[in-house]
Amino acid sequence: MLTIQQANEQLQTAYQKNPGPWVEHSRSVAENARRIAEHTDCIDPDTAYTMGLLHDIGRAAGVSGIRHIFDGYDRMIALGQPTIARICLTHSFPLKNIRAFQGSFDCSKQQLAFLQRFLDSCSYDNYDRLIQLCDALSLPSGACILEKRLVDVALRHGINDLSLEKWSAFLQLKQHFDRLCRCNLYTLLPNVLENSSVDLI
Repeated sequence: MLTIQQANEQLQTAYQKNPGPWVEHSRSVAENARRIAEHTDCIDPDTAYTMGLLHDIGRAAGVSGIRHIFDGYDRMIALGQPTIARICLTHSFPLKNIRAFQGSFDCSKQQLAFLQRFLDSCSYDNYDRLIQLCDALSLPSGACILEKRLVDVALRHGINDLSLEKWSAFLQLKQHFDRLCRCNLYTLLPNVLENSSVDLI
């Protein structure tokens, strides 16, 4: 596993190739994942932080939709980091169905087939689940309530026949980590009230 310093170096290099708010979003995911992990008995905070930093590292290759998860996977495999590579693939899929992705399918049929096989064969652990949750509730400026973020994504990318099932999966993740933390996890995260009060339109 890369150290936090090495992960930060990877993220900084990626930012130089493709600047954008995705980098601060990644830092926010990392911070929120670490804060939640610190209140559990089963998740290493530094590992969670590293995974959060690099979950979107495929965006170094440029603006893209689903392609960024393949670019991230390939980049991490090339570095000998299969655990982080896995997070690059799983972070967008609380539902193990590629059709649940919200965004453009800018990849090949072969890549989609590989992704579905990977998801089908993968047994999610708490790191997969934590980064899925933190990706969904993290803004560049901190966290917001999950429902607000889900509506924000829907307004920008639309919904499909799997959207409600996907939303339910995210809400179940929130409940899962509330139980692991033995509290409402929103109390652990920065700027939840401020970010959740901003108008979406």
